[in-house]
Amino acid sequence: MGPYLDQFSEAGAGARWAMVREMVVRGALKDPAWRAAFEEVPRHLFVPYYFVTGTGGPQRLWCEDPDPARRTRWLHGAYADEALATRIRDGELVSSSSQPSLMARMLEELEMTDGMTVLEIGAGTGYNAALLAHRLGDDAVTTIDLDPEITESARRHLAAVGHHPAVITGDGARGCPERGPYDRIIATCTLPSVPQAWLAQCRPGARILAPFATGLILLGVRETPHGRCAEGRFLYTPAFFVPLRGAVPPVRHPHTAGLPRRVAEDELFLFMLTLTRSTLDPREALSLWQREGRPERARFGVTVRDGRQWAWLDDPEGPYTWPLPADLTD
Repeated sequence: MGPYLDQFSEAGAGARWAMVREMVVRGALKDPAWRAAFEEVPRHLFVPYYFVTGTGGPQRLWCEDPDPARRTRWLHGAYADEALATRIRDGELVSSSSQPSLMARMLEELEMTDGMTVLEIGAGTGYNAALLAHRLGDDAVTTIDLDPEITESARRHLAAVGHHPAVITGDGARGCPERGPYDRIIATCTLPSVPQAWLAQCRPGARILAPFATGLILLGVRETPHGRCAEGRFLYTPAFFVPLRGAVPPVRHPHTAGLPRRVAEDELFLFMLTLTRSTLDPREALSLWQREGRPERARFGVTVRDGRQWAWLDDPEGPYTWPLPADLTD
């Protein structure tokens, strides 16, 4: 990151404020502290380049393109309310900058207050960590990623905007106990199961928010006579993130062969199919989904307790529960 980025300061500020106004109109950023963070943290410094879909495959837009029109397109895209692909390796997306309105929804759902500490799983570009640091202060924020190239880049981007939270290279599934305990944990990558290590690093009353099965699970952590547990429901919001890498089983896409096309492409059914894939075959899942009136995400939840974890519909102790993959961090 060099001084050439200064040339986008004024234009970037205008585009950033326009992005925030659009987000507010759509109902996001009700908390003034988060609105200030999005207004003041320059996203374009975190995405000096990103990839867009082109006729011949991914095309890179970047801040130093010799073509002024492409530089303008890059800056405009940096402040669009869209996810941006920032790292592609062997044709596979490995890192991105999330959609700003979705980031705002996730941050507000955590209900953070002054003095809290937060662990972010998945450093990405560093943009989300910068928003967290703006709200809570650098010392309260820890962000971790398995890929040293990603953490080095995030650290550089953060320094360019004057923030210096703890950026750790390591397995996010194992958390970062030396910086804990945490009041909040937020993941920006999809989980196949909830790492038990996270619960041990939380204070009682903590919240965990993570992408899970094309949704967002919001868990409350509490103490019980048998130990620490976490439980909560999914938000209504759909969410699609790159999978968490490390000491967890891989995220697998559900099979839809043999199902009617209208069902196989239904977002809510695919959510349930992903959530129940370890127990129900596609036709069993379809039968239940139709019988229960095509339930929204918010009717589903996850419980982590007594060394086990399971997904459920309506009631964690009800008739519809499904075990989740074993956590390999134990």
